Order: sequence, then structure tokens, then C-alpha cells
Amino acid sequence: MAATLAPYGLRPINLLGGQGYAGSTRLYAISPSYAVTIQYGDPVIIINTGSTRGYLARFNATTTATTVTSTGGGFGFVGVFVGCTFTDPTYGKVFRQNYTSGNTASDIQGYVVDDPDALFQIQADDTLAQTALGCNAALIQTVAGNSGANINSGVALDASSIATTNTLPVRIVDFVNSTTSQIGDAYTDVIVRINTHFHRTGNTGSAGTAVS
Repeated sequence: MAATLAPYGLRPINLLGGQGYAGSTRLYAISPSYAVTIQYGDPVIIINTGSTRGYLARFNATTTATTVTSTGGGFGFVGVFVGCTFTDPTYGKVFRQNYTSGNTASDIQGYVVDDPDALFQIQADDTLAQTALGCNAALIQTVAGNSGANINSGVALDASSIATTNTLPVRIVDFVNSTTSQIGDAYTDVIVRINTHFHRTGNTGSAGTAVS
């Protein structure tokens, strides 16, 4: 049973239609001046203003108690961050599962799961019933992302935001049904797709189904 709130961000699991997720990603440049840590499983955008226009950024630049409902200064929700690569002055080209603010390498690139048909598992911050299927939802940062050996995102699905609103960033397409998670658990694990995707026409997404 999912009885403890322990958000882990968005985990890629498979694609719409049942195809398996084979680990495909795309590299996006991160500005050397970007001062926000990006954790494994964090939602990311492409910045659309200023001197860092065209660079990758965390979907929302704060770390706690923040509801993520719009693009927040970006072109759209481009995908989910699963690591980065850059040249370290001591070790040469390296891979890390998270990007740490203060990294000034000039060649930082983030690995992003950016397939518009990708599905992700995420924990909700409250209980959800079967009636939430097909609804859209916001994401919420309830705890800071982890550090050290445990580098997962702290992003969860905002259960209180369930609605048909087309600008909400994710849509619930299924529930996790396992020995550790069931529909109606205190902190329900769900499967979502990105609704306001950068690679879909318009970035605004489509309306979800009404909660009955």
C-alpha cells in the first residue's frame, strides 16, 4: 500500500499503445549560468526569454510547496530529466544523474525523455479514486529533491488540482496496480502522459474528462 508520501518525480515506464520504453532520450543544452539544481525525474522546459533562451531549465525554479500549472517562462513542457553530461576539469567527460547548480562547464547537456507519447509513473500527494482517470492535473513540489546518493526529484501529482482544464501539464491515463500500490491508497501512484508538450502543436494540451 502507498501509505507514505515519498515523491520520486516522473519515472518513464512505457509508451502509449503499449510499446516498451527503451531508454531513448534527447540531449538539450543547459546554460553554464543556470543556478537551479535539476534532479532525476524533474519536469523540464525550454526557456523562451532572455539570454538563456533555447536552453533547458527545470519546469519550476523553486524547491518546495510550489504548484506547477503552466510553462513558467518556457516554450512548453519538453519532457523529464534523467541525467546530464559535461566535461569535468579533472575526470574528463562524465555522466551524472542530476545537474547541480554551480556547475560552470561550458558543454553541459541534459538527457531528456521527450517523446510526446511517453508515459510516466508518479505519486500523488493524496488519495485518488477511479473517477480521476482521464482527468488533467498539476504537479506540485512538496519536498526538496534529494541529494547525495539519492538524487530523485521531489515532484508529485497535485491531487487537489484534478480537473478538465486543458493547460494542466499532465493527464492521468492509468493507475499503478501492484503489491505496493492500489487505487485509493493514501498517496496513490498513477501513470500520466504530458498534456502540454513542447513537441505537440500549441503546447496548451487538451481538456480532460470530467470527474464524476
